[in-house]
Amino acid sequence: MDVYLVDGTYELFRHFYGVPSHVNREGLEVAATLGVVRSVLGMLERGTTHVGVATDHVVESFRNDMWPTYKTSAGMPPEILNQFQLLEDALAALGVVVWPMVEMEADDALGTAAYQLESDSSVDRVLICTPDKDLGQCVRGERVVQLDRRAMRITNEGGVQEKFGVRPASIADYLALVGDTADGFPGLPGWGAKTAAAVLSRFEHLEGIPPDPADWDVAIPASRRATLAKTLWDNVENALLFRDLATVRTNAPIAVTPDKLRWMGPSPELGAIAERLEAADLVPRANALMA
Repeated sequence: MDVYLVDGTYELFRHFYGVPSHVNREGLEVAATLGVVRSVLGMLERGTTHVGVATDHVVESFRNDMWPTYKTSAGMPPEILNQFQLLEDALAALGVVVWPMVEMEADDALGTAAYQLESDSSVDRVLICTPDKDLGQCVRGERVVQLDRRAMRITNEGGVQEKFGVRPASIADYLALVGDTADGFPGLPGWGAKTAAAVLSRFEHLEGIPPDPADWDVAIPASRRATLAKTLWDNVENALLFRDLATVRTNAPIAVTPDKLRWMGPSPELGAIAERLEAADLVPRANALMA
């Protein structure tokens, strides 16, 4: 069987900015939630049998204690922040497993679920449904892959290497050097995508990079290697911290098995949720699947 692990936070933002606004009778903006629920229901209608969704119930996480400018909810529209609980309730009513993350992030739940499912012989393939580059580090051959549901594009281990120039095991090191503006940490000055890929494709991890740039054996001019090496070792503590920020955890407090992720139909609460979302189609569609 294939198991689908969906980044609910990404999906909520994608629909928030991609579908027309809809304010329900309570005065609550619900369009993004309805968009995600219909999208997941569409997955079930197309034959998906096992699915779990991770959300950032609280945007801030333990990483905010590690780096002061790590991403926060500051400046995010309240119309989207107010939909996280609604989305979690709606997906649960649909009968889909939801992991609302508080101390950790949705990425950590996805990484943990993928890690636990990878060793299950009953699972043919794990599809992590997000284009987020952080999750590239969780890809394993053809068994654990990323699926960009918007572009309907699957990225396997070879695809990660083709895109970033490094294997999945080096993605966190790569992000430590080049930075991640979406997550709020800068990387190291002068270390761009090409130089980071050239060095890490040879040495894999930060600790493997020789202190003497003469030993790097990569296609970078000697003077440039010297500058990069000085920057790295002058800022090595930050580099290691940034890698820690970029590392997807595999110990989130969730227990994942294929049986737990098998869709068994909606709960009785779906009717009330459908009324709040003003979406009369949800219950008939879910019931039709059960039939």
